[in-house]
Amino acid sequence: MKYSASKEDYLKAIFHLQTEQSMVTTNALAVAMQARPASITDMLKKLKSEKLLIYERYKGFRLNNEGKKIAVQVIRKHRLWEYFLVHKLKFGWDEVHEVAEELEHITSKKLIDQLDAFLNFPVTDPHGDPIPDRSGKFNSPKQLNLLDFPMNTPAKVSSVASQTSDILELLDHKSIHIGTRLEIRKKFLFDNSIELKVKNQAPITVSEQVAQKIFVHNDE
Repeated sequence: MKYSASKEDYLKAIFHLQTEQSMVTTNALAVAMQARPASITDMLKKLKSEKLLIYERYKGFRLNNEGKKIAVQVIRKHRLWEYFLVHKLKFGWDEVHEVAEELEHITSKKLIDQLDAFLNFPVTDPHGDPIPDRSGKFNSPKQLNLLDFPMNTPAKVSSVASQTSDILELLDHKSIHIGTRLEIRKKFLFDNSIELKVKNQAPITVSEQVAQKIFVHNDE
């Protein structure tokens, strides 16, 4: 069954929200979608009537298996298109999100499967997020937030939590990308900022707000 782009956007938003909490509230979805509560309620009624989500009174709602399946395929398309745009068309990693938001609603399964094969089945997108395979399985990497990573231990950047152009532009300016090798040299208690040694550069300092967006794993 084909669903509208608007319904797919809602399913994707609910999927992301319910990874953080088992049940999603109308207010949380309204913030994520930047929509009025009345519009949210109207869409939720439609998704419930189409048997894509489960509602529990006083608790909230969550996607059922069919709703999850659709959301994961939208996420798969989005991340494959981001990978294509960066690695084949040479877009910057801060330029692809909005374009992929449009391309993710292409319905041709054959096109997406062939795109996946053409790209040699990538497992993460340009921001380090896992790309679901054809069956919807995520291979999530083991990683830690930069704030929780031990000092003076070689690390490699594995993903970036926020994909707004502002944060990605800032990371570009500091030469921090997916795969960048770095070490934490000092943690400042005053504001929780962190001094990093990146590659062959002089040490740089990033704020707690920026560090919260960066995930790393051991560079072995």
